[in-house]
Amino acid sequence: MKVAVTAASGQLGSAIIRALVKETGTENVVGIARTPEKADHPGVEIRKGDYNSYENFREALKDIEVVLLVSGFDTPDKRISQHRNIIRAASDCGVRKIVYTSIIGKEGETTFDPIIRSNRQTEKDIRGSGLQWSIGRNGLYIEPDVEYMETYTKEGKVANCAGEGLCSYTTRKELAHAYTQMILLEDRNQKVFNLAGEALTQKQLTGYLNRAFGTNLVYEDLSPEAYLEFQVKTNGEYLGPIIAGIYKKIRNGEFALPSDYALAAGREHLVWDYYFEFV
Repeated sequence: MKVAVTAASGQLGSAIIRALVKETGTENVVGIARTPEKADHPGVEIRKGDYNSYENFREALKDIEVVLLVSGFDTPDKRISQHRNIIRAASDCGVRKIVYTSIIGKEGETTFDPIIRSNRQTEKDIRGSGLQWSIGRNGLYIEPDVEYMETYTKEGKVANCAGEGLCSYTTRKELAHAYTQMILLEDRNQKVFNLAGEALTQKQLTGYLNRAFGTNLVYEDLSPEAYLEFQVKTNGEYLGPIIAGIYKKIRNGEFALPSDYALAAGREHLVWDYYFEFV
């Protein structure tokens, strides 16, 4: 079957395309990107698809059997209508199945919750589309903490407002494996999976970073109010509250949920000892 993956120039979309190509070959995979020339996947056909354009996807999804919809990165109010463009185009083009990359987390009242609610609305729209579907709720990516090590090292600490809360983390590569199975295997249809590895506290995460990089970082717990103020000053009025809201949700226990990774992926999630041995 021919499978299309949206956001083909992004990190998660690219990881999923690479995993699919290993399973099915380049001829069975189509990447869709707003700017096709930015999607670098040798041998894979790349089609244009702007989430704001139903017409783009009406063309991009011709002859596609399954589409993997990577959740958009726009503001929550815009994401819902953007995703609906793709869902409607998929239905009109005769696509059989939609696989959606949602996000893990209990609903609460943080500055991140508008994103949670927009993802849940898209899940509802997909379930009501009349198409077959499979939905993954991604744990938080652990890679950004690794990529932030230069700053952590300069500051000598990991500082946020997560406190003692557990967080269900994952990696893009692990997600790519799970989504490949959800795309290819029919027994994953009409199911929602929490996709994450073992949940970690920030102190545990800091310990893994220290062992991997030979540092002596400490974890500093900030109040949610102080961390929100810091993030707004550092990352602005839109991104700052999103980041602060993530860590407040961790503090509240809203990102610590049982994982269904093995059910979706057909194997257990990698363990963090192994991951940090090779970062």
